[in-house]
This record gives sequence, structure tokens and C-alpha cells, in this order.
Amino acid sequence: MSSPARLRCAVASAALLASVQVFWSAVSLAGAEDTERFKFSVRCLMISPNEGCAIADVNGDGRPDIVAGTHWYAAPDFVPRPLRDIPQVSLGFGSLDFYANNADLIWDVDGDGWKDVISGGWTESEIMWYRNPGQSGLDRGWKWEPNLLVNARAQNEAFHLLDLDGDGVPEIVVHCWVRTAPLVAWKLTRSAEGRPTAERFVLGEHGSGHGFAVGDLNGDGRDDILCGTGWYERPAEDPLGQPWRFHPETALPSASSPWVVADVNGDGRNDLVWGRGHDYGVYWWEQGEPKPDGTTTWTEHLIDDTWSQAHSMAWADLDGDGRGELITGKRVRGHGGRDPGAAEPPALFCYSWHPGTKQFARHTIAPPGSGVGTGMQICVADLNGDEHPDIAVAGKSGTYLLLNEHRSGR
Repeated sequence: MSSPARLRCAVASAALLASVQVFWSAVSLAGAEDTERFKFSVRCLMISPNEGCAIADVNGDGRPDIVAGTHWYAAPDFVPRPLRDIPQVSLGFGSLDFYANNADLIWDVDGDGWKDVISGGWTESEIMWYRNPGQSGLDRGWKWEPNLLVNARAQNEAFHLLDLDGDGVPEIVVHCWVRTAPLVAWKLTRSAEGRPTAERFVLGEHGSGHGFAVGDLNGDGRDDILCGTGWYERPAEDPLGQPWRFHPETALPSASSPWVVADVNGDGRNDLVWGRGHDYGVYWWEQGEPKPDGTTTWTEHLIDDTWSQAHSMAWADLDGDGRGELITGKRVRGHGGRDPGAAEPPALFCYSWHPGTKQFARHTIAPPGSGVGTGMQICVADLNGDEHPDIAVAGKSGTYLLLNEHRSGR
């Protein structure tokens, strides 16, 4: 990291730590909350426009590391180590406000025992993979070798790794923001010369559109795929060899990527938790009794409409009570600063569900003005070995590590 970047990161971290020591809010949408229930210390790792991040054991020492765009961060110190170069692009918004990186996906692509990075961009058609240089190269700070995996198509909001056919190797599922574009998955394979590549499979021809989620909507035990135009039902057999049945009833307007599928109210049916990725509003859709023909039914409930651009989400049990919490926050300059509320400061929140009141309560993980915003991925894992889930997030305001202080005694 350059000296100016390190200074900005240090200043941002100092301001953030000062603010969180004074104020850990639990702004409730359902009543009073314990302000110590969700408490995180926050560390700025890098200031850059990168928006992708992942958690994986990069160097094989048994501890989870953070991957975020141009750098990776080795546990336990999490200082930046070089990974790759990423060009800055405008995406048509007039300034070089973006890194050409809409996701960091981790997989051992070449089978050498070292985890590699798969990535692409919004307006770039290439899906690339970056070869982990192994222990010697990592120790020496080598950048990872770039390789073309496949030339796919542009206009992709994000990529996701999902093992659709159950062979233990994930497919790359493409989330294309074009509503008329088919839902496509790329299966990792090898060329005749033994080079890693991928084979295209069309899961559905009924469109994609902004927004993506995965979960079992109809209770058949198989995860389905949701996108902006509706949801695709996973077939019982040969999921790459036949079209997935399309259902339009869950079509959403510019929804989060990803959003959440979870049984919010404990009635045995999975519900939807989503936000408007480029506008105000976080909602949950309660799933009701299906119609006789199997069509799913939904009732919309507002969670929060006081901030905008809930572009990415995660669901995890942060406080160890056995129930999951929604983790989300304001994306920074999602459309180059042109979205409603874009000038308002970023923040990171979690929302806990109250079975008695049947409402969500909001808790501030990183308050507005702290600098912590979101990008395309929110990652949750125990990053310091204290058996509490921590958070890594990257956005245009920087890459941050948020350590869970709940019942840790620190």
C-alpha cells in the first residue's frame, strides 16, 4: 500500500474506532435492544474502489485469509499482499469510478492444491482465473498469473459459484442484469490441451435481470435460483441437461445481488429478504400457502427505508442465539453517484428478527460517517479463531475487517 493510501486508511480507522467506542446503536424497528448484543471492532485494510471480496485459506496454514481485488490479506495480521492488477473503468458514468471486478470467487482451478481466484467485470466478456503462485511465490510477494478461463458475455452484474450437478466442483452461475438474457452456468472443465476452461449450459430462457439469490422455495429439498424476472426450479435430475421450470411470481425491481432466502418467521417455508440495490428500501416477503397449481404466494413487509442501495446481503448467526441475522449496508457510488441517496454516508447494519413482535430490529455495525460501506460481496467467517463470526466487506470506500466482540471479553 502506498504511503498516502496507508495514511487515509489509518485516518479512516481512527475516526471509525472513536465513533464506535462512543456509540453502538441498536436503532430498533420493533422496540428496545441490548446495545452490547452486536458489537464489532473495525479495521480498515485498504482504500481503493474494489468491490469484491472472499474468505479462504490462501497460503495453506489452516487459517482463513481475506481476498479483495488487487490484494490478499493473510491471517492473523491481515496486512495487504499483492495479488493482481485490475483496470479502473467508468461503466459509462463519466469517471473511472470502478475496478473491473464484480466478484472474487475462490477455487483450485488447476488442481495443484492451491486456491486460485476466478473473477470477471461488469462490461468485460472475459471470465479470468488467477493462479496462486504457491508458498514460495506468496512469500516473495509475487502477483498471481492471469489466465483466460472463457470468453462469455458482457453486462454481468456478478458471478456465483454453485455446485449444481453435485459432483463436488462448483459451476459459475452468471447473473446478467439484462432481463431478456438467459440464465447461464459455466461448468469448469479442461480443453483438449489440458488447459482449464468452462462449458456453457443454459438453465432457463425466461430471462435474468438485476438481483440474485439461491434457496429452496417450494420445500422439495433442492436449491432453486432466483433472479430479477422470477425463480427457476431446480429439476430432480440432470440439472445441467434440461431447462429449469420458470416461475414469474418473485420478480423484483433491481434487487440486491445477492439477496437472502431464509425462513424468517419459523413457519417451515422459506421467505425472501431483499433490498432495492439502487434505491431506498429493504423488505422481506413472507411466503404463504401455495396455490393448488404450486404457484408460490407472497406478502411484502417493509424492514427499513431510511437509507439506500442495499446492493449486497448476507445471513448469519452473529450473536450465537441460533437465529440468523440479516447483514447489509449502503453500497458506495453504485451507479457512479447517480442513485437516490448516493450522497448520503455509507454504513453497515444487521437486522435481528423478533418472533414475538414479528418485526426486525436494526443494529448499527458501522455507523454513517465511519467510511464502511458495501460493494458486491459481504463475507462472514471466524477470522481470528475466537469462535465468533466476523465480517469482511469491500466497497468503493475501502476494504474493511470487522471483528465480532460479542461475549469475547475484549
